[in-house]
Amino acid sequence: MAYKLTKTQMKEEIKKCGRDPVYFIKSYCRIQHPMKGLIPFHLYDFQEELLKEYNDYKFNIILKARQLGISTLTAGYIVWMMLFRREKNVLVVATKFKTAANLVKKVKKMFKHVPLWLRIAEIEINNETSFTLSNGSQIQASTTSSDAGRSEALSLLVIDEAAFVDGLDEMWMAIGPTLATGGRCIALSTPNGVGNWFHKNYVDAVDMKNDFHPVELMWDVHPDRDQEWFEEQKRKYSQRELAQEFECNFNMSGDTVIDPKIIEKMKKFVKPPEYRDGWDRNTWRWEGPQSGFSYLISADVCRGDGADYSTFYVFKLETMELVAEYQGKPKPEMFAQQLNTVGREFGNAMLVVENATIGHTTLVKLKELEYPNLYHSVKGTHEYISEQEAEYRSGTIAGFTTSLKTRPLLIAKLEEFLRNGLITSYSSRLIHELERFVWTEGGKPEAMKGSNDDLIMALAIGCWVRDTALQKSARSVAYSKAMLGAIIQSNTKMSTAIPGMMGYNKKLDMDQVQMKEIKDQHRKYNWLYKG
Repeated sequence: MAYKLTKTQMKEEIKKCGRDPVYFIKSYCRIQHPMKGLIPFHLYDFQEELLKEYNDYKFNIILKARQLGISTLTAGYIVWMMLFRREKNVLVVATKFKTAANLVKKVKKMFKHVPLWLRIAEIEINNETSFTLSNGSQIQASTTSSDAGRSEALSLLVIDEAAFVDGLDEMWMAIGPTLATGGRCIALSTPNGVGNWFHKNYVDAVDMKNDFHPVELMWDVHPDRDQEWFEEQKRKYSQRELAQEFECNFNMSGDTVIDPKIIEKMKKFVKPPEYRDGWDRNTWRWEGPQSGFSYLISADVCRGDGADYSTFYVFKLETMELVAEYQGKPKPEMFAQQLNTVGREFGNAMLVVENATIGHTTLVKLKELEYPNLYHSVKGTHEYISEQEAEYRSGTIAGFTTSLKTRPLLIAKLEEFLRNGLITSYSSRLIHELERFVWTEGGKPEAMKGSNDDLIMALAIGCWVRDTALQKSARSVAYSKAMLGAIIQSNTKMSTAIPGMMGYNKKLDMDQVQMKEIKDQHRKYNWLYKG
């Protein structure tokens, strides 16, 4: 207030402030402006509305653009709670301890600039990253350790930049019970890709699947920002930075291995399977086997620790459609039986099985079942050879070996296929994995913690084999056809001779037989080198 208040007026003001955080902050909180110094905290409409939601809902999760003053607003709300409520315990957590400590300092500074007559409690214990008031209310900054706040019941938990906090899932499991006695939570952040705690809880909040009240604050809620302002930001920031800092876009804001724009395009083709079958009904089918088409099946076998899945894809090679998909947790022998059944159903499709650890067990079972078209290669080179050749050639191995050397090549091949629009997928499960398949700090392409990439790896193996082994095989067939074509052309007149007739040539007869075999192979792989 600009004028001097009487004691009666002061009491009335204290009551008003205690009832309404909006009134308190607008009337008596001051903030530090970088150019103007200490100024009154004038609230925008969207900030007033957010304060009301802080008060009306116990759990708030705010997806926000940057530079909207939300952290400062939250500091003001904390000042109000600590000053006008006794025995309140506030914990601030952020991606870095320094960030959490800075918010505590902001609260302390704002508190110290409240008029003396309004400070009905004073700082009693004052530390750099925490302080306690004489009414028993306290605040402290904390690391993101899973032990943070575990031992004390919290009145308010503030998670600043929640999308960037590592290990928040574990920490939430530890802290969650401390809020059970009536505590509140404010989680606020710009987006940082998908699959993290903030993304999952915000999406669930929108779908009303948890206790959080969701709030989205785009860049344009600020009255001083218009389209001209936004166009200027576009010139300063990359598309990813723009999505993260201003557009509240989860998918475009993350460091996904596959370009988010590609994933968004793929979403347009997602549709439910025509039907589901298999022992666990986890085989999704969009199309059955069609005559005149060739198929490839690529499979990734789970490690056996229960954390991942066994998966396979059925490729329709002429169109590169994924016509069937499996994701489940069968035993290796049962998975082999599944692959055997599906492979034979799709015309004895070439079956490529990842052969590490338990994958070897699956391959042994497939051989027992006498599956007729297993992928083989030369050890250490990944040079594809036919199953017939593998029977008498040493140094060969059934299945595909994924290693530290080959994994980056597989991912690069998959990215190439998706970038060029060569694959048609209808699977929502694949989209779910691609959105959570990111570059880690070590520069490795991996699934986010708590997510899987088993469908991705099955698809990547299929792309690799399609573009290397089968293409090479088809070129070899075409080359042989071209060479033997000359033999047929030069001996056409003699080809009518039969055994016992003058001029009969047994060698030529054998050439015709071999040529027929190559023609059959040519027809089988014709889709690979048409045009």
